[in-house]
Amino acid sequence: MPDWLVYGMVYAGSALMVYNIFSYIRYELRLIKDSNWKKERQLLHVPILLLVMFLLGYLAVGIFGHPDIIVSGILFGGSIFVFIIFNVLQRITNRIQKNERLEADLRVARESSRVKSTFLSSMSHEMRTPLNAIMGLDALALQNPDLPAETRTQLEKVGDSARHLLDMINNILDMSSIEAGSLTLKEEEFSLRKTLELAGIITKNRCEEKGLTYESRFADDLDDYYVGDETMLKHALLNVLGNAVKFTPAPGSVTFTVEQTVSQGPDRELRFTIADTGVGIDKNLMPNLFTPFTIGDASNTNRFSGSGLGLALSKRVTEMMGGGIAVESKKGQGSTFTLTVRLKASGRKEEKAPEPGTENAGGETNLAGLKVLIVEDIDLNAEIVADLLDLEGISSDRAENGSVAVDMFTRSKPGTYDAILMDLRMPVMDGLDATRIIRDQNRPDAKTIPILALTANAFDEDVRNSLEAGMNAHMAKPVDPDVLFDNLRHLVPEHKEKHD
Repeated sequence: MPDWLVYGMVYAGSALMVYNIFSYIRYELRLIKDSNWKKERQLLHVPILLLVMFLLGYLAVGIFGHPDIIVSGILFGGSIFVFIIFNVLQRITNRIQKNERLEADLRVARESSRVKSTFLSSMSHEMRTPLNAIMGLDALALQNPDLPAETRTQLEKVGDSARHLLDMINNILDMSSIEAGSLTLKEEEFSLRKTLELAGIITKNRCEEKGLTYESRFADDLDDYYVGDETMLKHALLNVLGNAVKFTPAPGSVTFTVEQTVSQGPDRELRFTIADTGVGIDKNLMPNLFTPFTIGDASNTNRFSGSGLGLALSKRVTEMMGGGIAVESKKGQGSTFTLTVRLKASGRKEEKAPEPGTENAGGETNLAGLKVLIVEDIDLNAEIVADLLDLEGISSDRAENGSVAVDMFTRSKPGTYDAILMDLRMPVMDGLDATRIIRDQNRPDAKTIPILALTANAFDEDVRNSLEAGMNAHMAKPVDPDVLFDNLRHLVPEHKEKHD
């Protein structure tokens, strides 16, 4: 074997070892900079000493020794081995550091999401609490039959403005939940016709107030009951219907059409078409029409107002329901929005409505004579609820926190209270703990008495917490009297039947 080849391998190995040493020094400095090394830091110097000793050995053999092909091959191979092992080590370290950075970023994102959710929940509570007082007092004031016409009109406008503010709050919270990935659609049976009738009543009233014509057309082949998230579907429809009314000057019209386009087994596709003769949409604004927080035409916004969230929310909701939303519009000639969703038909049929005049037969819908325990720490809110109950002939007691509520229920005779309206956020003891303690009591009505959450906590998590604690229903403030009374009509007879 020629000497030049033998010595070439020795010196090539030496050069590669020098490269390995400098590469490791850079690697060590990066580790020290990126990692929290303390006592272990000294260990990082050991490989450098070993590699330097190998290098000196290589040079000694090349300068003072007489290497053969075997020795030179071992030396050259050792440098290559160190080079390969070092590169593998670097790749492993890079992958570990990358994973650590991703985990750190994920922890930051989760903490940010938690802080955001906490903030939104707090803001929702703080906004809904005074709004509950405004809407409650407005509803009570409108019950006065002796109100002057001008005052009644003013109170009705106060109510409309409060409901508009509530819609904006709901849109912001729902969109934030969707963006955070925390909004999940419920899978519950609901009556589509009742949902459509409610949306129609609200829209018709808004049209009449504005001098618009409202027309609705519901297909005859619609099923009576579907399985899905009624609340979010109604929210999506009302957002678009509300926009149609808002952006249509008088005299104009709004048309609401509902059809069933797919029917395969239990699977259904529903198409909701909302057409108006309003101001229309400029084609240049179409690309951003469903983008959150984008408020189309500034001139229209100033004239008609809007938050830039309603259409974006409707789009997200319909997509989550397996459908979508489309629009056709021309500036100055009106707009037509088409929403599609996929639901399952439950197969249940609508019960026949009672004959006129028999609604209160058997006392099933008559609430007069009931007694309710109101658990509420804010005096004004408690007074409003008590006054609303009084309109239906329902008497009430009040507890200012969960601890007092537990004590009042415990000291009362079984059957004293027909239901409990429970706030969640209260001093001393919150509504969840109070509900759990009441449910655990050893008395005949503890397990059956209807406990209804009446709270400004309106997130899905709040609903789950209420039901898991043992409550029968969750109602978000501002309180809707119709929803409150419907829940009492449904739950109290079941309680009395079990208790009796």
